[in-house]
Amino acid sequence: MNPALERGRIRSVLFDFDGTLSLIREGWQQIMKPMMVGVLLDLGTGEPEAELAVIVSDFVDRLTGKQTIYQMLELAEQVKQRGGTPRDPLDYKHEYLDRLWQRIAGRVQALKSGETDPDELLVPGSRALLTGLRERGVSLYLASGTDEPYVLDEARALQVDGFFGEHIYGAQDDYKRFSKALIINRIIEIHGLSGPEFLAFGDGYVEIENTKDVGGIAVGVATDEARREGVDQWKRTRLIGAGADVIIPDFREHAQLLPYLFGED
Repeated sequence: MNPALERGRIRSVLFDFDGTLSLIREGWQQIMKPMMVGVLLDLGTGEPEAELAVIVSDFVDRLTGKQTIYQMLELAEQVKQRGGTPRDPLDYKHEYLDRLWQRIAGRVQALKSGETDPDELLVPGSRALLTGLRERGVSLYLASGTDEPYVLDEARALQVDGFFGEHIYGAQDDYKRFSKALIINRIIEIHGLSGPEFLAFGDGYVEIENTKDVGGIAVGVATDEARREGVDQWKRTRLIGAGADVIIPDFREHAQLLPYLFGED
């Protein structure tokens, strides 16, 4: 995407989690969107369900990559706009997480019991890519819009937590205490980085835009999560729009990707 990319200076690397490395939460939209449509339908405004589904889909997609609470804040605002009294956005978030857990609990339990190989619920090539980065001596960070306890638990279940050590960050109930931009700025400051010394991998516009804001290298991961192969065209378009320097379907080509990014080719 960016032929003028300044390569070969990378010192620190940030990963998003869900959809970038982990596939545990694949299908979360199929839980969140119907829940929200149901909340709006219950207001009895007479709006057709199909119209509400479009409204919900628009704002859920727009806010994907930010902390989950932002989608719930927007749901509360939509309730207000229709004359209703919204619940606390945290209540909406906890209801969504309870529903999502019903979908993914079996996946997590199968990982922990050894029934499922962790690589089956990772974006293909993830472990080899992480290994290659560690061998190059760069600092690795993980930052997710998912609540931190879940991120820590699921990273352990996937056996990738060891790559990041204490550098795993997730959303907090006090949502103003966390953002990917805050984490990125902290990494830049701690390591004294400039521009292309910082690299980020992500499947959402948030980490891509935040990375380009500091002059870093942004790799968009446009994985078709359900199939575990090929490109999700909606993701690809969104990542290009956010300014990604490189778009990849997954990490299968890590043996070519890493030498390219590190200027070893």
